[in-house]
Amino acid sequence: MSEVKVNKISPRSGTTLTLGDSGDTITLASGASQSGFGRTGTVDWQTTIYTNSNSPLTVENGKGYFLNTTSGTITINLPAGSAGDIVAFKDYLGTWDNNNVTVTPNGSDKIGGTTGSATLSTESQSVTLIFTDSTQGWLDIHDSTANVQSAQFVAATGGNTTATVCTNFKVHTFTGPGTFCVSNAGNSSGSNTVEYLVVAGGGAGGADLGGGGGAGGFRTIFPSPATGGLPVTATGYPITIGAGGAPQSTPNPTGGGRGNPGSNSIFAGSSTITSAGGGGAGGAPASQGEGAGANGGSGGGTAGYSPAPTVGGSGNTPATPVSQGNDGGAGGGGGPGYPGGGGGGSAAVGATPPNSNSIGGAGGAGTQLNIDGNNYYWAGGGGGATYTPEDAGAGGIGGGGGGGTDQPGVAGAGGGSAINSGGAGTAGPSAVNGGPAVGGAGGTNSGGGGGAGAHAGTSGAQPFNKGGNGGSGIVIIRYKFQ
Repeated sequence: MSEVKVNKISPRSGTTLTLGDSGDTITLASGASQSGFGRTGTVDWQTTIYTNSNSPLTVENGKGYFLNTTSGTITINLPAGSAGDIVAFKDYLGTWDNNNVTVTPNGSDKIGGTTGSATLSTESQSVTLIFTDSTQGWLDIHDSTANVQSAQFVAATGGNTTATVCTNFKVHTFTGPGTFCVSNAGNSSGSNTVEYLVVAGGGAGGADLGGGGGAGGFRTIFPSPATGGLPVTATGYPITIGAGGAPQSTPNPTGGGRGNPGSNSIFAGSSTITSAGGGGAGGAPASQGEGAGANGGSGGGTAGYSPAPTVGGSGNTPATPVSQGNDGGAGGGGGPGYPGGGGGGSAAVGATPPNSNSIGGAGGAGTQLNIDGNNYYWAGGGGGATYTPEDAGAGGIGGGGGGGTDQPGVAGAGGGSAINSGGAGTAGPSAVNGGPAVGGAGGTNSGGGGGAGAHAGTSGAQPFNKGGNGGSGIVIIRYKFQ
């Protein structure tokens, strides 16, 4: 390779100088600089990542700076501007919305025609400023909030079962307590949110011509709304599964038999999602103060034995932005049937018997949701009981237990669904031999309310006919994994 050393090269004609031939590459040696060509509207990006420990940072014309404000704000001092000067800045970790960047002009220079500092406070923002003149000063010629990234997806473990649905989605189902462990939070180019279903435990049915238990609270983001699902970070999220409420097995000291409430289910994290346990149902004799259905995710039904309160327990208690459940039904107003009100469900109120000789109130229907590849119903209310000659109320579709009946040899109505349904009320006693007429249990891991227990009959041992257990809750989490 030959070498030519000169101080100046000038074109022969005095007009155009050509270096090399077509297809050649002209290379400046490493460390060499050029002048006189002018800038091309770009900057030379610095490889140093600047943090709040470098603040205040005086920047130079022709350079771009990556600014990391994770640990605190950064102040930038601009150089004295000359026409054509250019500087640029980029949010390094997407934290400018939490810790801002303040850009301060030199002396009397302006930014966008205004004296004083400018604030950069948008996540993932990038800004390019060029100095024009004393009137406008530094002008923004490029402002982007697009954070161009290769796609990353949420990755996680946990749950009693994990399944792939719809090809690109994973579903983690928790039927007992555990931890949803996120190892990769993903990004907006792939996925960085999750969808969920959180159902609490259902309330127990009332005893001795009681009402049906209220279904557990039902909360979901599925499918994701326009604003997206629940954002996650790479951490562990504790999961609590609410137990179903237990019925009173013997009359309490005041003589009443109200069912116990269900327990809360919780998806704990930066935005903790709590579904409230279903309200316990009222039990007879109502004159002992326990005839009213209790409030909860869905309200418990009121007992049928007079004198009965005129309203059932309130649902959506405590209140959530999107209702998690409905009210329970009231009792039917005394004899001869003494029908109890149905427990509230996530999709409908518990039924109130129209008169004292009616069938027991049906439990409110649950909500159909196919978050896990199964078109199940969730959180149905329990059915109310009745005295002969009428039938007990059916449990609400979605796991509600059926109420007990006092008709000899006749089983209480079953839970309202072939999928996720609660148990049926057991056979009622005869007037001759007596016997149990307990309510049917709410469906396991569906949040169904327990069915009501019937009366003991007119002779025999007159056993205490307790309500059915509420069904336990469930948490299901779904996200795009590829």
